[in-house]
This record gives sequence, structure tokens and C-alpha cells, in this order.
Amino acid sequence: MQLTSFTDYGLRALIYMASLPAGKMTSITEVTETYGVSRNHMVKIINQLSRLGYIAAVRGKNGGIRLGKPAEEIIVGQVVRDMEPLQLVNCDQCSITPACRLKIALSKAIQHFLQELDNYTLADLVEDNHPLYTLLLIDSPVRNGR
Repeated sequence: MQLTSFTDYGLRALIYMASLPAGKMTSITEVTETYGVSRNHMVKIINQLSRLGYIAAVRGKNGGIRLGKPAEEIIVGQVVRDMEPLQLVNCDQCSITPACRLKIALSKAIQHFLQELDNYTLADLVEDNHPLYTLLLIDSPVRNGR
């Protein structure tokens, strides 16, 4: 299974923000430059993550983006469910659909995939991950109780 780039970069944006010191604002420009992705694409991703409550967007002179809730409360499996169109095959026009067992097998595979991702929070991906901080050019964050 391969995630869409929309979900992939959504997770990467969340990882970036979770790696920052608690409550620190960043910008879409910083995130796009970090990952070398199109600003246009990232704006759409950030907008969706904001609508879902994963990111808080603040407008104005001192505005920016930051996590909308603590990293410990952001479950990776739920982010994928919210961002990803999880239909692996299109059975609409297939002549064997009434007898097909593949769709059942794929459905179970997706369920197990998501169940495994449900074991991880965003905090699990970033806490004490010093190689990540180095790659993101971030000083080791002070979590302030997070």
C-alpha cells in the first residue's frame, strides 16, 4: 500500500510541527522548504489538517501554524483515516465483483494496517528523536510537560 503524497506530506508537516518546542509557531513556507514540496500543494494540506483540528492556523502579523492539540493526542492511524482515500481497488465496473474475495482480503489488510498505526501517536514519532531534529535543523525541543 502506498499513501498519497497528500497524506504523506500531511504526516511530514505534523512531524515537523511536533518536533518544534511546545506551542512554537512556524510557517507554511518553512514546512515547504524543509521538505522541498510545492507551496501550493502544502497550502491545501495545511488547510485540510486545520479543518480536521490537527493544526491551529493563526492569521496576522504574528501568525503562523502549530499543532492544534498535543502530539500525544494525535494518533497516526486516525490522521491516515482522515486524509487518505482508503479504497485500494475500484470494484464498480468489475465483472467478478459478486464473487470476488479479493475485496474482502484487501479490506482486512487495510484494517490491520490502520490498527498498527493506531499504536502510535505523533509524540511517539518525535520525542527524543535527536537524528530527526538534526535533519530538520531544529534544536532539541523543550517539551514543557509534553
